[in-house]
Amino acid sequence: MSEGMRLSFSKMQGLGNDFVVLDATEHPIAIDPALARRLSDRRFGIGCDQILLVEPPRLPDTEFYYRIFNADGSEVEQCGNGARCFARFVRDRGLTEHDEIPVGTAAGPIRLYLEDAGQVRVDMGAPEFEPERIPFLADRRALTYDLDIAGESLVIGAVSMGNPHAVILVENLDTAPVARLGPLVESHPRFPQRVNVGFMQILARDHLRLRVYERGAGETLACGTGACAAMVHARQRDLVDSRVRVSLPGGDLLIAWSAPGESVWMTGPAVQVFEGEIAL
Repeated sequence: MSEGMRLSFSKMQGLGNDFVVLDATEHPIAIDPALARRLSDRRFGIGCDQILLVEPPRLPDTEFYYRIFNADGSEVEQCGNGARCFARFVRDRGLTEHDEIPVGTAAGPIRLYLEDAGQVRVDMGAPEFEPERIPFLADRRALTYDLDIAGESLVIGAVSMGNPHAVILVENLDTAPVARLGPLVESHPRFPQRVNVGFMQILARDHLRLRVYERGAGETLACGTGACAAMVHARQRDLVDSRVRVSLPGGDLLIAWSAPGESVWMTGPAVQVFEGEIAL
């Protein structure tokens, strides 16, 4: 932390999914749940969906280590929109001169690619479908699962993109019960680490719409890993092709995935909003 207990930060956003980004490459910054909640508070703090911490590398052949804290203070493994903002931050701050940036996360290494017109492409790694690795409590792996909740049975897909996702197919996204079912699915006991909940509407084989109730943050304007998980689940059900535009409330992402075992590629914008300091 900076002298006089003032913390420098950058405010960034990817499709309206907004972040407070902190540079801890030279001096460690200790983020505990109380501090994360304070920084994230939109009335008494800076305001954001997540806090991104840029740290020195921990994994071989990486330039940085990337940590993510939700608005409720919990630390999570991965964030796709955050990864794009992370790449833009370290490049614009001169922390790297590379346009291809290998980064370590709690979910493993990822690679970030800075492209033209402010776009960032991310190799999100291969999706995971085995229930114990999501984690999700199920007797065996299946394409869909029945989830009993609030007196009804939901049909969901379950997939990990470095963090757990439940995907629910709906006919009309505008009337989908995101606010009602999102928190109930997020905290369902079959997801021991809680879960991000995506509500997906298929528009065409190359286009889907998505709203996401994020674990620890509530509904956000965009969720990069959620877009990847939704596209992967839709492709497994042969509802979409290998390149899909995912329209979220905050804008569009391009998601590409060919087959199990292959990486999911996500492309979208990352924008700095402002810089500042906050007194602690």
